[in-house]
Amino acid sequence: MSDSFPAIKSIVIRVKTDKPVRKTPYQVKGVFMRQFPDESIVPMLNGSLRDKFLYPRVQVKILNEQIFIIGINEGVEPVLKISEKFKAFDFGNITFEIESFDIEESENQFIPSEKLLKYEFVTPWVALNHMTGGKYRFLGNQEKPSFLNKLIGQNIIFLSNELGVKLSDDIFTRVSLTSSSPKPVDDNKWGAFLGSFETNFILPSYIGVGNGITRGFGTIFGVFNQDKLSFNEKKSKEVLSEKPLVIEEQDDLETISTLNIPKPKRKKRKPRKPRQKRKNIIEGKVESQKNNNKPNKNKKRNFKKTKKIFSEEFDIEEENINLKPDVFDEVDDQKFNTEKHHKKQHKF
Repeated sequence: MSDSFPAIKSIVIRVKTDKPVRKTPYQVKGVFMRQFPDESIVPMLNGSLRDKFLYPRVQVKILNEQIFIIGINEGVEPVLKISEKFKAFDFGNITFEIESFDIEESENQFIPSEKLLKYEFVTPWVALNHMTGGKYRFLGNQEKPSFLNKLIGQNIIFLSNELGVKLSDDIFTRVSLTSSSPKPVDDNKWGAFLGSFETNFILPSYIGVGNGITRGFGTIFGVFNQDKLSFNEKKSKEVLSEKPLVIEEQDDLETISTLNIPKPKRKKRKPRKPRQKRKNIIEGKVESQKNNNKPNKNKKRNFKKTKKIFSEEFDIEEENINLKPDVFDEVDDQKFNTEKHHKKQHKF
């Protein structure tokens, strides 16, 4: 393995409150944006930096009724800064007083490992979207594990590319799931799995992989170090202390080449035209009716077929393909991860 990797840091803050938190990550992020609109963490939560960072640098999770705030590389300082100012979470109908913070900082993340490390999916891994899900359904039982191994491998390669890590060696993966049948998620035709995976790559605990990252899906936890900040204090330390495995001794690993995997790209969408006022629309309809009553010598020419109606849908499809659909559905996340959406969906 090459030693020429950028020094990538990460931070995890577990917030201890005076009562259990039964809110969604979006509701928590909405409180951040409302109470501290001028803080540097806000652009990393409201989607305004998604053109710069395809992978979210700040993530919020609700695990075991506790709030976890994760900062990656550029997101470390904003997370630390906001933690020094936050005293309570005021949701309007309920307020959670902050009793204390548990902070864990890590260095040298997102680099290859000489051994095989195991990660548990704390929340469902949404591996399949409407495109990959269609392919998965037609695979045989022996083909499905290989397909999912490649997906998680591509997730890892995407993360490394996004954070400036240039991989030269292959990535090894082995996914172990509780069931090979995906569980449906929302109305997005997504398919989710629970279980764990092993790979020769160091990842921070509590980051998300797959689709729906900003909604808390695909949260992982490294089970190879019992000293890590745990999301569940009752969990046996024996489970959290599995030793890394020697790669050469494993004969059922999937090998994913770091070559020939395109980097995710975002297609720029044309700005929408402003809506016409109702008066102009009515006047336009009246004028159109008048014109329709007039004889038209070139009537046949007006029946030329067009796909203009579906142009926006086609653009979305192309954008998902360029983003590597097995990484995460940016279109969906960007649609939900805005302050306007927070205010619309949740009353504070």
